[in-house]
Amino acid sequence: MRIGAMVRRLDDGRTLSTDPDLVLPLASVGKVLLLAEVARRLADRTLEADQPVELLDTDRALGGTGLLGQLSPRWWTVADLATAVATVSDNAATNALLRLVTLDAVQDLARVAGLRDTTVHDLIRAERGPGVPDTFATGTAGELCAFLADVAKGTWHSPQACRLLRGWLAGNIDRTMVADSIGHDPWSGDGVRVENKTGTDTGVRADTGIVSGRHTVVYAVVAAFAPGEERTAVAELRRWGATVDRLAGPHRSDKS
Repeated sequence: MRIGAMVRRLDDGRTLSTDPDLVLPLASVGKVLLLAEVARRLADRTLEADQPVELLDTDRALGGTGLLGQLSPRWWTVADLATAVATVSDNAATNALLRLVTLDAVQDLARVAGLRDTTVHDLIRAERGPGVPDTFATGTAGELCAFLADVAKGTWHSPQACRLLRGWLAGNIDRTMVADSIGHDPWSGDGVRVENKTGTDTGVRADTGIVSGRHTVVYAVVAAFAPGEERTAVAELRRWGATVDRLAGPHRSDKS
């Protein structure tokens, strides 16, 4: 099993890591970059939240994570699609947004943000074969933490773009990996707040996010493993979650 992990507390810079520069497949964690590009455009008013976008038959046939492909409406707003990507990692919504903002723009965003090894390579595909990238996205725990640190501090692109991205990530319903070990109630507005994105694929489990307790902590943990090691991989992510929980502390400060 290969593990790339980093946890950083922002106020004092305390950092714990294992192979943070190891480039690994990210699965749906790469969707953070797509959501960031949508947030950037909404903040800049080059895209409107209520702009309608059509789900094509190819989007709806993808399967995998998500709900929109199984529902009857064909038209959704940009805000709808971003919410679906963030909350249930919706694959149909992901491809519709990638078609709207373009893969090149998402890759440009990663480069401008200083990410050398973290990017999105392709659309979501039901199957991968010759002539297409091997995986949806790859990256490093260190770069994911650096990006989310800027988002948490409000210094990436603009404060409004950071607020939009954090708001979407706060709605993620998958708290089964790193976040499983963080003492928080996702249905409560009090206590510790978790804003995260997870990724699950054959041989990959990944989780990255911002945790606001007494301290603000950013984290990224990615595990790449052989068949049969799924439980071991998830246990490793949860072990890192206990570290995040300890560094964040039990209560949000007034400044969080």
